[in-house]
Amino acid sequence: MSNRIMLNETAYFGPGAIQNVASEVKARGLGKVMLVTDKDLLKFNVATKVEAVLKEAGIAYEIYDDIKANPTIQNVQDGVEKCKQSGTDCLVAVGGGSVIDTAKAIGIILTNPEFADVRSLEGVADTKQKCMPIIAVSTTCGTAAEVTINYVITDEEKHRKFVCVDPHDIPVVAIVDPEMSSSMPKGLTAATGMDALTHAIEGYITKGAWEMTDFIHLKAIEIISRSLRASVNGDPKGREDMALGQYVAGMGFSNVGLGIVHSMAHPLSALYDTPHGVACATILPTVLEYNAEATGEKYREIARAMGVPGVDAMSQDEYRKAAVEAVRKLSADVGIPAKVSEVGMKTEDIPFLAESAMADACTGGNPKDPTLEDVAALYRSMM
Repeated sequence: MSNRIMLNETAYFGPGAIQNVASEVKARGLGKVMLVTDKDLLKFNVATKVEAVLKEAGIAYEIYDDIKANPTIQNVQDGVEKCKQSGTDCLVAVGGGSVIDTAKAIGIILTNPEFADVRSLEGVADTKQKCMPIIAVSTTCGTAAEVTINYVITDEEKHRKFVCVDPHDIPVVAIVDPEMSSSMPKGLTAATGMDALTHAIEGYITKGAWEMTDFIHLKAIEIISRSLRASVNGDPKGREDMALGQYVAGMGFSNVGLGIVHSMAHPLSALYDTPHGVACATILPTVLEYNAEATGEKYREIARAMGVPGVDAMSQDEYRKAAVEAVRKLSADVGIPAKVSEVGMKTEDIPFLAESAMADACTGGNPKDPTLEDVAALYRSMM
């Protein structure tokens, strides 16, 4: 069996990295840019920083900013039409996972028009062409959408999210500039940071994990665990470290998949419009307890990476409990709800949520094979 690793062609890190947007557009011979973002990022003068770079370089652009926090099929379709009408040949996505995921779907459909029905992209779609070139500028410290081959779209009609996995959608350039996330409010910083930790931990224990992705994920767990509290409190060094940590996590999980934390979080977000990071963080400790028996010695290394002392002297039960408690404490310290009822989940919706989670593309990667009854019981235990 062979293992594949896919990353961006080019990535830039550090303060001021957004200045490279213009040079990359020009070096690649691209003409007109569609600046994909959302209204809040324009309102609070975040996306305008990239807009200024394009203006100064004399690069023609238009703006598409009609994107929801949980991006919808309609958001994608509207973006495709706007790109066609404007004659753009490059997407510069400025935002978090919502914006970058939308840009990926738009870019894929523009070069693979046979997938104009957005639902047809679910799972591993057999696209033939690389998407329209995407330069992804991350403004949050969590999703790592700028380096992954995955994206998630909400089907409002069916009250569900669907995951798309396509090596043709990876942005050609990733820009990880901590100055772009400096104005993130505490709640969003906590939610996206815990999403990044979930990526790192699920990627480390997923069935597809292997030696190369293991060291990537453990490093991501280490960086995120030591930096998230400071990042939430607005510390510039904490924000810079989190910008790196979430990207490192993305390098790994994009190539090996995730598990049922994400499977269970997706329908929560779709049904109640819960922020994805909050849903993941609320679910993570309970699912870690459920998966423990299928993870060998990996929880010892998770605990070590999270700074738990004395793990080598612990029994298996002890270091597994220590890893879960370290996650639970970090989550509590940054203000994440402890119960899914706090994010709006209703008991009567559990059958629908469990069925949706079982059908999710991430479920197959979970280290322990869940049943529908297992997933329903996990939801109930978090009420």
